Amino acid sequence: MDGQTGLIHIYCGDGKGKTTAAMGLAMRAAGSGMKVALVQFLKGQQSSELKMLQMLPNVTVIREQLSPKFTFQMNSEELASTKMVHSRYLNTALKLAKNGECDLLILDELVGALNCGLIDEDLLHELVEKKPAQLELVMTGRNPAQWLVDAADYVSEIRKIKHPYDKGVDARKGIER
Repeated sequence: MDGQTGLIHIYCGDGKGKTTAAMGLAMRAAGSGMKVALVQFLKGQQSSELKMLQMLPNVTVIREQLSPKFTFQMNSEELASTKMVHSRYLNTALKLAKNGECDLLILDELVGALNCGLIDEDLLHELVEKKPAQLELVMTGRNPAQWLVDAADYVSEIRKIKHPYDKGVDARKGIER
């Protein structure tokens, strides 16, 4: 980046588009030459936008094939395994931020992982409170904790008015995944 101060963004709410907004910002940043790191929590399936982002030379995507289940469907062993993976993700994100290895750090569905008790909140506090001055930090997910909202410079709520999932329509390739 060109010496500008990095800010904190949160895309939250119950509507479709939180990850899409973050991915759009990743594309914009990558297009301007910024180094982008995207760490994806909770999501176990590959999505079409990730395929495109992974083709860009200055974008690093950190994710792995997790259980396709929602957390409320997981047993205690699956939850423990997911928590271990998410702890590794958050530690990697902290290292990337501290070492200046990215200009834009996106923590997709981090808020959901926090709400489900699947990440270390103290480690997240450390990342938010000791964020390098030039780092742009983005977090997505429903119902962010008040301390995250207070720490953020941007909070955009995406509200669902109507969604095909409510009628039983599964996520469609190229549109929701």
